[in-house]
Amino acid sequence: MSANRLADRTRHIAPFHVMGVLAKARAMEAEGRSVISLFVGEPDFGTPEAIIKAGQQALADGHTGYTAAMGIPALRAAIADRYQRWHGITVDPARIAVTPGGSSALLLAFAATIDPGKRVLLPEPGYPCNRHFLQVLNGQGVSVPLSSDGLRLDIDALEAAVTDETTGLLLASPCNPTGQVLSREEWTAASDFAHRHDLSVFADEIYHGLTFTEALPPTALAVNDDAWVTQSFSKFYGMTGWRLGWVVVPEYAVDAAERLAQNLFLSAPAMAQHAALTAFTPEVEQECFERAAELKARRDTLAPAIEALGLPLLAQPDGAFYLYVDVSSVCDDAMDWCQQLLEETGVAIAPGLDFGGATEHSAVRIAYTVSISRLEEAVSRIGDFLARHPYLARGR
Repeated sequence: MSANRLADRTRHIAPFHVMGVLAKARAMEAEGRSVISLFVGEPDFGTPEAIIKAGQQALADGHTGYTAAMGIPALRAAIADRYQRWHGITVDPARIAVTPGGSSALLLAFAATIDPGKRVLLPEPGYPCNRHFLQVLNGQGVSVPLSSDGLRLDIDALEAAVTDETTGLLLASPCNPTGQVLSREEWTAASDFAHRHDLSVFADEIYHGLTFTEALPPTALAVNDDAWVTQSFSKFYGMTGWRLGWVVVPEYAVDAAERLAQNLFLSAPAMAQHAALTAFTPEVEQECFERAAELKARRDTLAPAIEALGLPLLAQPDGAFYLYVDVSSVCDDAMDWCQQLLEETGVAIAPGLDFGGATEHSAVRIAYTVSISRLEEAVSRIGDFLARHPYLARGR
């Protein structure tokens, strides 16, 4: 077989560099070395026991076949009810499409709206797969820099990036990799911008619930009822391997979304859907909010310790479970620095190269997904590494 038979788009899909870190870390562990994994977006909590038991019961009850393409009615109603309870917003359950994970939710939204050659603005640094989803659909992701001061949303930069081919804007709150949370005022400014240019708004809200402010942050639906809001059970509910998410679809697009869902994935896993009903019980939600409090304690331990090493944060991490850190004072290439750090100390973190933006070669993402004692050990190892390598030049 010839590589010429591959679609042209495959040449434009960059590797997810953090997976190289994963492979190296696993190989080191297999050799018996101590590795502290601070690079994968998956905390050490696991799925709540009540959801696991509900999944087991769903299997015993025979929920192993297809469901309706948009999801079982009870789950769609429970999701709609969460928007009312958390945000005071009424969402018709008919607008909710349950999907096989948050990635499928965004793919569904893009497939419904993006024609070949059309452009979607992607403020970066951001989640790397977004631009690749667009590439698969023959669309184009356009990197737009966040502000140089705090990596906040920059409306002027968005205005400068708009062309006649621009049809969408994607925003994440809380954001991977920065942990930034958009305020209502920022959502309003973004929505006004999109309205001026007749753009679809895609809101990645998969880390909602994992926030550290006094009140829950606003959803895009609070200011824009036509936003495509993607969500996931992976992060707040600890269900990464269950592959379950959802998207709130604009009213005008429900029929199109349902037809696409029927053809793209038939339905989300039945067993996972029935188990997820338990996620909305008061007991499980309370358990998940307690996990968020533990993540805040981890952040409050790790952030000042990293800054005390002379490595400043590039953004205010008010949500998710990441610090985005400037390493320009200690190296000239963050990828090399991460590789050397892993090889010498066993501390695995993600290079900024995956996340784009102006800081891709000078930043790293640290996930506080392990216990505080392990985080303290990681800081100690990083400190020792910096003592040996005050500045790590390319090629060492």
